[in-house]
Amino acid sequence: MEREVAWYPGHMAKAERRIREYLRTMDVVVEVVDARIPRSGRNALLDKLAARRARVVALDRQDLADPATTERWLQYFSDRGASALAVDARAPRSVARIAAAIEQSSKQRTGRGIARAMIVGVPNSGKSTVVNSLLRRASAKTENRAGVTRQMQWFRLGPHAELMDTPGVLPPKISGAAAQWKLALCGAVPRERYDPQEVAAAFHEWLVECNRSGGVPDLQTFAAGRGFVRRGGTVDYHNAAQSYISAFNDGAFGRISLEAPDDVEAA
Repeated sequence: MEREVAWYPGHMAKAERRIREYLRTMDVVVEVVDARIPRSGRNALLDKLAARRARVVALDRQDLADPATTERWLQYFSDRGASALAVDARAPRSVARIAAAIEQSSKQRTGRGIARAMIVGVPNSGKSTVVNSLLRRASAKTENRAGVTRQMQWFRLGPHAELMDTPGVLPPKISGAAAQWKLALCGAVPRERYDPQEVAAAFHEWLVECNRSGGVPDLQTFAAGRGFVRRGGTVDYHNAAQSYISAFNDGAFGRISLEAPDDVEAA
């Protein structure tokens, strides 16, 4: 993935403008980040916009990330003044820690009886799933693809807190091949915007370079093992690559973090 990927449709630009407007009334900003890509999976613009607000960084999908690397990321964000925690957005008990962090962070920020929190992140980071787990009901629309949430949505989090769910916002352009394939692999980029074969190949090449490929097949081996062979012996690499990416996101290859705080590219 050598070219620069542009992904900034009208609804996303509109969401950015509305986030700017609403931030002035917020006490706390909750940023949901995929625990496997805590660098590529963050929008620097959101970081800048929320700089003066109490911050909660929730590393979602902790069950898919390497635990030791996640701990290092938690320390990284904590050292920079954020309340950082690792969660599984599908588990209400895990996500309840976010509600506690919102309450704690808002105490020093609000003079009102009701604390206001905004939840932000890149597409498909797990924001709406976090909201549903916090509310213990399916109130926010969720799907396993980028760009589902299109509108701002207010929810009552409790007697003393309100929460706004926002659409996922990516940078206007995703530059850098590494960020591109990592975001695509983790579902933050719409499927029509990338070639799944390129993403699968880039991921396995990265594993080999990091000496971490043991137990993780390349696309050719995966395709043969999963039966993606047409009549005559031709391999259906396109559909095999899509299945390969799904297998990664289902945890079939183990718990893998694609970035660490001390990576050269993360500095």
